[in-house]
Amino acid sequence: MGTDAFQADPGPAGRARAEPSPPGGLLDVLAVAAVVLDADGRIVLWSPQAEQLLGYTAEEALGRHAARLLVDEADFDLVLQLFARVMDSGESWAGVFPVRHKDGSTRLLEFRNMRLTDDRGDLYALGLATDQATLRQVERDVALSTRLVSQSPIGLAVLDTELRYVAVNPALERINGVPADQHIGRHIHEVLPFVDAKALEAVMRQVLATGVPVVDQSVVGRTPADPDHDHAWSVSFYRLEAPGGHLLGIAGSVIDVTDRHRAATEAHHARQRLALIADASVLIGTTLDLEQTARELADIVVPDLADLAAVDLLDTALNHPSALGPSASGPSVFRALAVASAYATQAVRAADPVGEPARYEADRLVTRCVTTGIPVLVPHVTASDLPYIARNSAAAAILARAGLHSYLAVPLIARGTVLGALDLKRIRNPLPFDDDDLVLAGELANRAAVSIDNARGYQRERTTALTLQRSLLPQRPPPQPGLEIASRYQPAGAASEVGGDWFDVIPLAGDKTALVVGDVMGSGINAAATMGQLRTTTRALADLDLDPAQILHHVDRSSTGLEQSIATCVYAVYDPHHGECRIATAGHLPPVLVRPGRTPELLDLPTGAPLGVGDVPFHTTTIGLVPGDQLVLYTDGLVETRDQDIDTRLNVLLTLLGTPGRNLEETCDRLLHALRHPHDYDDVALLIARVRH
Repeated sequence: MGTDAFQADPGPAGRARAEPSPPGGLLDVLAVAAVVLDADGRIVLWSPQAEQLLGYTAEEALGRHAARLLVDEADFDLVLQLFARVMDSGESWAGVFPVRHKDGSTRLLEFRNMRLTDDRGDLYALGLATDQATLRQVERDVALSTRLVSQSPIGLAVLDTELRYVAVNPALERINGVPADQHIGRHIHEVLPFVDAKALEAVMRQVLATGVPVVDQSVVGRTPADPDHDHAWSVSFYRLEAPGGHLLGIAGSVIDVTDRHRAATEAHHARQRLALIADASVLIGTTLDLEQTARELADIVVPDLADLAAVDLLDTALNHPSALGPSASGPSVFRALAVASAYATQAVRAADPVGEPARYEADRLVTRCVTTGIPVLVPHVTASDLPYIARNSAAAAILARAGLHSYLAVPLIARGTVLGALDLKRIRNPLPFDDDDLVLAGELANRAAVSIDNARGYQRERTTALTLQRSLLPQRPPPQPGLEIASRYQPAGAASEVGGDWFDVIPLAGDKTALVVGDVMGSGINAAATMGQLRTTTRALADLDLDPAQILHHVDRSSTGLEQSIATCVYAVYDPHHGECRIATAGHLPPVLVRPGRTPELLDLPTGAPLGVGDVPFHTTTIGLVPGDQLVLYTDGLVETRDQDIDTRLNVLLTLLGTPGRNLEETCDRLLHALRHPHDYDDVALLIARVRH
């Protein structure tokens, strides 16, 4: 017998080939001893395992009578009978027999004895023996392992070093929905095509290479056992080695944790929904600008809730605020205020262009949503649904090519009135909209609808105030003797209310001209109305040709009892015949005097108290003006900001006015462009007068 063990393995052409391999681990554990006796019972072959098991070396054992060397005298007759029976009949014998160790102790060995015949017809006896206690332990371990593997509710598998299935237990058969014999010899991707087998095999190769187990790896996919639903499993992998270190393969365990995974997923989604609602409370309605509020709603639902979102308001809600909502029958006209996409997609072209009207017939889903005030949910969009979702056939074709598969529309309802709809689409997100998404979208829509309604109401009031404001201001000051005049009025940004700033140019007797700039504290319609009253009073008093300080005194007295009673004002009268200007201020910022070739300067005038304070004297200051001199009057909206002090801003104003060679219209535009921002919170009035040459 040689010392190498061999195994049959398919060669390149499928032929069996013999290759040496390390000894099997089980044989090493059992340490099976082989002993050959001749017909007289003498030892003629003695294996190393026999020496290990019984203590005698080959030199000590060979040629000795086995019974006298290894058997106690009390068992001598019995062993001779057994030996004779095997040699005479050729029958094998198996059983447990006490054998004497070299150290004098007696050990129970498990024996297998059989007769051998050589080519000359001589007879021999082969005895195979191992320690009974070790054998029983191995048997128990194997029986226990077999029972555990077969009855375990955990899926178990053994794979070879090429990651092919060698064995699977019944639990894994049930989990995978594939019989055991269809696993054997195949790779994971061949058995489970709907699982990310490439990632699993990469993990197993790492375990094979390092010996470090991987425990509780999460895997999600589908198996033939339930091909229509995703399942989740916790898998673990361990390297299998023989006692001598020979690499055998991989053992894996699989536990179905679908319920736990679904609960964790639902909890995660619940947290996401709460976070989205919390974000909506902060991020929607940050301004009173209607379009901005709509964009905030669209942006917050993408991509967490939808791949494509549109905020569509009914045209009646925008242009006919007294209307009670959409018609119960017939088409509806919408205007898209915002469209947001989670990624670049052609589906955006199917959305209504922002700001343009879009007519939807009564059979359209979005029309049904706003007419009934009830959300419309289509979890799985089919080709027959697209004509009722899209505005026309071209848009339906675009959505079909993009892969629209789920649709949701929820009404925007504020104070009992339907304002429009939040339109949501899923394209790349594989999950269909469900009832939880509907509840979330409804909550977001309700919060946004209130902000949209507030912005709508504010915009309506702002438009009214601005219309009133502009109607009370001079459209374009007429030419005045000796003066070239330019003016501007710019309302506050869309996020703020219209204020009470005004300017006026009043012709007076003797070719004189009154220049007035004022600012009523407060905002909105009341401020605009107060501004109109003060402007009218100032014009009426100007005809009396009073001193500017007296004009402000009488205006101050007349402002008592007005809704917005506090205002600042600068009143100047230019006399071209005397080349002088008399000026008085009521708590207003000082005018700027710009002389050719000199640095612009703020006039040093007595500030005075604002109008409406009462019983405060005003003072008139006279300055000389020559041809080319400019007087710049303005309200605080031109120079005041929340992030810079007033002195810094006034210095910027003086620097801008120091650029020579501009006409007055260009100067007005340059000042507004440089000093103002689109969303400034205050309006501004600007008046520039230059003495003609």
